[in-house]
Amino acid sequence: MIRIGVIGYGYWGPNLVRNFSEIEDFKVTMVADVNADSLAKAQKRYPALQITTQVDELLQSPQVDVVAVATPVFTHYELGLKALRSGKHLFMEKPFTSNSEQGLRLLEEAQKLKLKIFVDHTFIHTGAVRKIQEVVASGKLGKIYYYDSVRINLGLFQHDVNVLWDLAVHDLAIMDYVLNQKPVAVAATGISHVPGGPENIAYLTCFFNGNTIAHIHVNWLSPVKIRTTLIGGDRQMIVYDDMEPTEKVKVYDKGITLNNSPEERYKLLVGYRTGDVWTPQLDTTEALRWEASGLADYLLKGKEPASDGRAGLRIVHILEAGSRSLAKKGQPVELEWGKLKL
Repeated sequence: MIRIGVIGYGYWGPNLVRNFSEIEDFKVTMVADVNADSLAKAQKRYPALQITTQVDELLQSPQVDVVAVATPVFTHYELGLKALRSGKHLFMEKPFTSNSEQGLRLLEEAQKLKLKIFVDHTFIHTGAVRKIQEVVASGKLGKIYYYDSVRINLGLFQHDVNVLWDLAVHDLAIMDYVLNQKPVAVAATGISHVPGGPENIAYLTCFFNGNTIAHIHVNWLSPVKIRTTLIGGDRQMIVYDDMEPTEKVKVYDKGITLNNSPEERYKLLVGYRTGDVWTPQLDTTEALRWEASGLADYLLKGKEPASDGRAGLRIVHILEAGSRSLAKKGQPVELEWGKLKL
């Protein structure tokens, strides 16, 4: 039995407690939050739960094996470091840390103490994204040309992070999981419409070796909610619409064939191919439930997860570079992966 303590019972914490409580490998033993009203709600729903307003009490508790952190990103590094040094495994809410240097330090600390880090990239655990990854990994799409994503809504404006760190983190995690490639450079543009506030609209482009490109559009100021991703290959293409209630993923047998022989080097003949549309059946297990099961397999069986600390660090590294590009009004920023040992 894995005993887990949750720090933060605000927006996401209740979802974590509920899902971990319903997995037989876990027992939620303790919740910490500075808000007494939030703790009262947790206690009312889970009477056997220990509650505290003192984070250190949870970190030092012998009844906690894993610490789940569901607090603002600027607190992640300090809480994560304390948890590891208290001998606890770490389940960290996204984004992993505020910068890649902090993420690297946590990974090094975990390795030194023989502890494990799991990062909560929830979307990659949905049935839709797991199916997309399966299709891409099978090679059915062929050579990947592009990854194009839109994630917009009239959302909650954040004060501590810009829209890239709030929304694009989801799409970058999906891209990292599905494409299994690291971009070599990024360019980002965006703007804030709230004086003194972080950017609320942004466009992020990721460049890869070869001719693969990714583009992510995120926006807190849209009158409609859109969560659509297109993945195009030279054989097939995928449309992922997360707002679609049933047929979230569709695979199109569409593409182009380039005929450009040496004799016709000055001509570019493009052949268009149109075929069937396939809607695969998706696993409807709640993403957090699947994720919790993956954490249990990681801790009990040593099975490598899709979103460990290294995955979290990769996403932070891209977001960090994207923020630098934003500050330079879209100037491309190269990504240096060697120093992160990824």
